[in-house]
Amino acid sequence: MASAPRAPLYLGLDLSTQQLKAVVIDGELRVVHQSGVQFDAELPEFRTQGGVHIHTDRLTVTSPVLMWVKALDLLLDKMKRAGLDFSRVRALSGSGQQHGSVFWRRGASETLKHLDPDQDLHQLLQRFTGNQIAKLRQTRAEEFQDTERISLVSSFAASLFLGGYAAIDYSDGSGMNLLDIRTRNWSEICLQATAPHLDQLLGAPLPSTSVLGPVSSYFVHRYGFSESCSVVAFTGDNPASLAGMRLQPGDVAVSLGTSDTVFLWLQQPRPALEGHVFCNPVEQQEYMALLCFKNGSLTRERVRNECAGASWELFSAALRDTPLGNHGNIGFYFETMEITPPVIGVHRFDSADCEVSSLSPQVEVRAVVEGQFLSRRLHAERLGYSIIPGTRVLATGGASSNKEILQVLSDVFNAPVYTIDLSDSTCLGSAYRALHGLVAESGASFVDVVKKAPEPRLVATPHPKAKEVYDELLKRYVQLEERVVQKSHS
Repeated sequence: MASAPRAPLYLGLDLSTQQLKAVVIDGELRVVHQSGVQFDAELPEFRTQGGVHIHTDRLTVTSPVLMWVKALDLLLDKMKRAGLDFSRVRALSGSGQQHGSVFWRRGASETLKHLDPDQDLHQLLQRFTGNQIAKLRQTRAEEFQDTERISLVSSFAASLFLGGYAAIDYSDGSGMNLLDIRTRNWSEICLQATAPHLDQLLGAPLPSTSVLGPVSSYFVHRYGFSESCSVVAFTGDNPASLAGMRLQPGDVAVSLGTSDTVFLWLQQPRPALEGHVFCNPVEQQEYMALLCFKNGSLTRERVRNECAGASWELFSAALRDTPLGNHGNIGFYFETMEITPPVIGVHRFDSADCEVSSLSPQVEVRAVVEGQFLSRRLHAERLGYSIIPGTRVLATGGASSNKEILQVLSDVFNAPVYTIDLSDSTCLGSAYRALHGLVAESGASFVDVVKKAPEPRLVATPHPKAKEVYDELLKRYVQLEERVVQKSHS
């Protein structure tokens, strides 16, 4: 069924490293429009590779900010040509790649306020922008002196729509190492260690659900937005993804890709030296955490090639034919330098905790999958995660199409596993957040707002003995991981 012609729409944007994407949903949460601009292909004049410039030191990576502005011009023109009626958009929000910063030169806020709707944004905003605060202060002092405001990529994009500087939101701000996530304010100690007068340059952070104000008159006159269209705080790509996956308290999302990423909804975080803890983007008093594991699908594929004749069917059969707990054998497969924990090397242990040089092919297959998921659970629990009644594991990414791998995931976490399609979760999350921002003030919860979205699909439930088997195995895993770490550092 098509939306009624004047029914309200909600716009979500995502400014990632390689592209700018937009999704438009209606009040029933149906996607009614999608568009995108690929930087390398559609803006070749900026000469980026993968959306970035890699500097001669091979370490510094920057993106031309003007390219993002020009991409927004292109994107909105595309959407207009496709017949999208911008006057129906009630609210918009967005997300930006995390850990990037944009420096606005003195006088920029005046420029933003008085943009001429007859010109392209990128012609109006020929601005110097710099990255990474402390570094800029040391290497380009005079440019730092001339800085009026510092934005994150997310709040930079929001500023364009607002026609003025947009506040940094709590959730993306948490990724800067400058925000105290408990008081939700800048930490004085961290600010002083970074640069003088930094609080004035950053502005006060705001809740991620805040309505920052109406869209600027530039967009009203140039694209036909309504004057009452609200700009809801933009946030980081990972927090937006959490919104797009519609995580709930107690849930954990596991993205099984080249590297594996674990998203957690936390009530009481225990920040550690590993992982990242952020303020939750959809529930002001709660938290979220992110853990990255470098050894993901490539490791599973190598074991498949060596132990299962390069066939996923045989790999799956090996998982079916071996028991939960794998006869007590435990494996660590860190083929490239792992992040969590920082170790490299492959280590296998038998049921007596003795290191062995090999396992039989079928046992090896189960060892790699169980070992990876025990590691995901262990490090999640260290950050304050605990399995509660109603906990769901949401699986996404390449390996989430393999039923047997997901069965092991369900058993190790002792929770049901659901699969979700994540191709546009950041963009969709931004559209959901736009809709939620309008009603958040009146106390409506995010979970209520997104009730109508399609439900994830249940694919595995834990074996009755799973809890007993893996609680025991996890205790051994903890001690063996410590041994592996010590061994690699000795």
